Amino acid sequence: MSSDNSESTLSDYGIYKISEKHEFTLPDIEIKIERIGEHVFSYIRKDAEDNILKKIIPITSSDLTIELCPIRPLNYPAHRTNHVYLDFESPIFLSKDSAATVFVRCPIEVGIFLVHDGHKDSLDWFTCDPLNSRFCLYGTPESGTLCKYMNSEIVESYDDSIPFQNAVLKIDIKNELSRGVTVSKIVFPITGNSIYYKNSKAIVDSLTATFKKKLTLEIIDVDSIMIQTDWIKSPTYEQSESIKHMDMGVD
Repeated sequence: MSSDNSESTLSDYGIYKISEKHEFTLPDIEIKIERIGEHVFSYIRKDAEDNILKKIIPITSSDLTIELCPIRPLNYPAHRTNHVYLDFESPIFLSKDSAATVFVRCPIEVGIFLVHDGHKDSLDWFTCDPLNSRFCLYGTPESGTLCKYMNSEIVESYDDSIPFQNAVLKIDIKNELSRGVTVSKIVFPITGNSIYYKNSKAIVDSLTATFKKKLTLEIIDVDSIMIQTDWIKSPTYEQSESIKHMDMGVD
């Protein structure tokens, strides 16, 4: 895809080759990329609160190529955990020795990557749903796991993601216990799950969750499963802590 129309409205994820300028409009986010020199572009992002981020992008080629894509929801407002806590709006009941497949909404963030020389470098990342970007603690205050939290709705299929705000995750649940169980939440490290996009939709590698008995304990095993899809796989990015040491005036 390519465009020089500054009034264009983004409706899809994808790779964009920009010759002069391009404007993207996402939920509560506006992005403007514009050539300011022969091999230099400016990047400006403004959110609904009028917070503005500006960057200068020197390039060696004649055009600027970027990829706009969904990424794992681990950066906003800061990278504090690799775990996601999905709290189902409608709990799922499984009778003994039964199984079910459900599709649920999963949070995402949006990344912009600079594509050059066979590499994809993170240029920017943000959320289009900041009010619902929350943390919670799974477990006790002393030994619990901090998680990115979402009140998750069960949906019908992969087509039910909300563009730029969430993806759809398939979960295969199996109950091997001799009693029925109610599933009201699932907690998992999302770093084992890739994200894929098609047009404005996003999906996540699926999960399997198995209730079983091990010795005298009832446990649940949760595993990530790579999905087979023709959707485009997003590059990955997780923010690391800033390096405070300065060398030769570069921070």
